[in-house]
Amino acid sequence: MRFEKWHALGNAYLLVMADEAVPLHPERIRRLCDANTGIGSDGVLEVVGHDDRQAEIRIWNPDGSQAEMSGNGTRIAAAWLLRATAATEVEITVAGRRVRATAARDCQVRQSLGEAIVADDLVLDVAGERIAVTPVDVGNPHAVVLRDALSRDDLFRLGPALESHPTFPHRTNVQLARPEPRDTVSVLVWERGAGETSASGSSAAAVAAAAVTRGWCDSPVRIAMPGGALTVSVRGREVTLEGPAERIYVGETDL
Repeated sequence: MRFEKWHALGNAYLLVMADEAVPLHPERIRRLCDANTGIGSDGVLEVVGHDDRQAEIRIWNPDGSQAEMSGNGTRIAAAWLLRATAATEVEITVAGRRVRATAARDCQVRQSLGEAIVADDLVLDVAGERIAVTPVDVGNPHAVVLRDALSRDDLFRLGPALESHPTFPHRTNVQLARPEPRDTVSVLVWERGAGETSASGSSAAAVAAAAVTRGWCDSPVRIAMPGGALTVSVRGREVTLEGPAERIYVGETDL
């Protein structure tokens, strides 16, 4: 199987073409994503159809489950299609949701993720702590937790507990967020099916939507994550994100 390995702020994905003769399945995804016995990746982008201006992808988490949306994943797919064609604007479809994307400066891609729906806050008992959670739907589920300070210890304590909390029957992505002056939120990310990640596009969109809706920040919002920062604009429910996507290498595997 031929693959391309890309990353978006350190969030790495393998991009492969769908092959009916050698289909992907959860066990194979886990092998591919394993850093010791496979290639190593935070997920797989399976291109199931494309032309010069649009592509449909399936997003696999490293645990073999499928994701409804990924901001970094769709941005990587858009960067791949923009690079492979002469198009200046492309559309990426995942699980019925369409993401429009255009090339920006250097390796940057600007993408319109569509609606981000911010729900009413919940107060939940999580890992021995009673915390307020802001649920956000960006095509996939998110739980934004406001914190006075950020620590990886808190992320590893609260992340898995919130991911599988009974309130979220299909599990959820988790973000610990600390607003700074009116244009920035610092964020740690726990992704459903992947664990701690250096960055997440859909998480950035969810946090920005929550920050603007709750009045923590003004749009556009700079979302600062360990892997780097993304700029997110929020207008009503519409979310637009700009950030990098870079190809690391191309290879082949028998896995």
